[in-house]
Formats: sequence, C-alpha cells, structure tokens
Amino acid sequence: MQPLDQLTINTPRLHLRPLVAADAEPLFRMHADPQVMRYWSTPPWADVEQAEAMIETDREALPAGRHLRLALMLRSNPADSGDLFVGTCSLFSFHEASRRAEIGYVLERKVWGRGLMHEALAALVGFAFGRLNLNRLEADIDPRNSASARSLARLGFVQEGWLRERWIVGDEVSDTALFGLLSREWKAAVR
Repeated sequence: MQPLDQLTINTPRLHLRPLVAADAEPLFRMHADPQVMRYWSTPPWADVEQAEAMIETDREALPAGRHLRLALMLRSNPADSGDLFVGTCSLFSFHEASRRAEIGYVLERKVWGRGLMHEALAALVGFAFGRLNLNRLEADIDPRNSASARSLARLGFVQEGWLRERWIVGDEVSDTALFGLLSREWKAAVR
C-alpha cells in the first residue's frame, strides 16, 4: 500500500488530513464525551495521553500504509482564525490480497445532524475505491446506533450480518451489525 501520511482530501465544507500533535486536545475532548462514545468499542477516554498515543500510532502507521485516519477539519470562514477539528474517519484492517478494508468514523456532538459525516465518508469511500483500488469496504456498528446505520445506508452499504454480544465495554454487552459495500455498487451509484 502506498504511504498515506501526506494525504489530504477536500470537500465543500471539510478538509481531511492526517492527525497532528495540535489535534490532541480536541481529539481527547471528543473521545471523552460519553454521548459521542455511547456506541464506541471503548469507554470514554480519561486522559489526553490517549489522544497523544493515537496520534503517535498514526505517525508510524500512515507512512507504512497500515491504516489511514484523517482529521475532519471544518473549513473556516475568512474572518475566522482557522479550521475547526470536528471528527475523524478511517480505513483500517486492510487485507491487501482481497482488496478489502474496514471503515470507521466519529464526529463531535456539536456538529451532529449537519451532514458533515456523510460528506467526509463519501470522499473517503471514493478515495478507497478509486486511488486505493479496494474492492470492498466493511463497517461494524452497534445496531442501536440508528444515525450510523442511516449514514451507511445513504452511502450504499448493505447490512449483511448480525453478531450477538460481540462487544463488552465496561459492564455493557452489545451486538454488532455488519455492513458491506462493493466497489462496483459504489461506482454504479455515483455515475
């Protein structure tokens, strides 16, 4: 896989780029929010060092092409002082022989309901099936997360399975809904 540490993707409202050290505080705040982390596979974060560790992991993994995590930066107005960190989206668990990866995403609660994640994921899926030449993307979500299921369906993902009691986070046991999207389906839909 090609190095991904310099990748940037622009959409009408977002600038997607690799995480940098300055993202540690907003990344931590997002992952410390219990509502944001409600359907996540880990409990809310307790320390900014968890964000710093994620950024360091990315610094090593991106050039090697092991995974791709991009910060979602809400583009500022000319009068603003800069772009605003609002989330991340990622491709991970690459299986090169099968040209397959998983997709993940998380968004700051203050920007929920504005279509920003759809905008980011559409760009990431296009990149995955275009430049990366993947054949299949998969997503694993908590089935109670109806907003995430709607986002995936809007992109063309199809629910393909259900795994009972797959996650235990803290004291909570939850199922998994598995979704998949094929390159040919995506390309047929965007024409």
